[in-house]
Amino acid sequence: MMQLLAIGECMIEMSGGQDGCWRMGFAGDTLNTLWYARAGLDPADGPVGYFTALGTDGLSDRIVAFLDGAGIATGAIRRIPDRRPGLYMIEQRDGDRAFTYWRDTSAARALADDEAALRTAMRNARMIYLSGITLAILPAKGRARLLDALRTAREGGARIAFDPNIRPALWSDEAIMRDAITSAAAISDIALPSFDDEARWFGDADPAACARRYAAAGAGEVAVKDGAGPVTLLSEGETTVMPVPPAAKVVDATGAGDSFNGGYLAARLNGAAPVEAGRAGTAMAARVIAAHGAIIDLPESRIWHRDAPEGGRDDR
Repeated sequence: MMQLLAIGECMIEMSGGQDGCWRMGFAGDTLNTLWYARAGLDPADGPVGYFTALGTDGLSDRIVAFLDGAGIATGAIRRIPDRRPGLYMIEQRDGDRAFTYWRDTSAARALADDEAALRTAMRNARMIYLSGITLAILPAKGRARLLDALRTAREGGARIAFDPNIRPALWSDEAIMRDAITSAAAISDIALPSFDDEARWFGDADPAACARRYAAAGAGEVAVKDGAGPVTLLSEGETTVMPVPPAAKVVDATGAGDSFNGGYLAARLNGAAPVEAGRAGTAMAARVIAAHGAIIDLPESRIWHRDAPEGGRDDR
């Protein structure tokens, strides 16, 4: 049985740009979370996998090779002729990172077009993870198809984990965005929202209110991230506010939330209680923000590697 299946978009990342030189990597919010979850999981307990859609071009081949080399199962990935992976560039502007995206014709936008492939990918997964970005890149029919397949998988025993990861620029309408996020929360066992986004788009007064809203929507367990602030956990009707120790070193906050999610979900899959999982998540995030890039190599993840990663971040 697959321990964890992540569903979303793996993109080509171009970073740097100094003197016209760019470094290519591969990343994406759900892939980042899966990447860090591996660090807390044992391959002996089953594989982890990624489901998306890619093209049949050379760069899509490189993405598959990168995932395979990292021990991430790719057999369910759809390959669509005449489509390509999405791409984004990271530049330094006025001392901060600026992102520019090219994803309108990304193959991942068609990941839910084949219902049979979607349901087959989810079969026998202990936990399935997706984000609001996964929902946002899909057309309305694809989004409905994905949510329906997730309901079926949950009825079959899979646990659904969801990070709303609100990105309004990806949505055609704010009301549609809020409705889709609430619909996903309704079929989630674990919700992992970020308070700053939620307060802006849902009007939550504080993290506890955010947690209660997701619980009322149907999420059985909620962990609300709040940057460097405490993590607010709501499980079985009890709320726990868990302080986050100050980070010893902050180099790059990219991927902080994704890496928290990875540490949290791995701990829950291993049977840890939500508070223990929260500690695992904050510890993972602290390690990741101490290095450059959304994806970094961690020593304990190397038991998954079939080959050295090719093309992805490896900032040791």
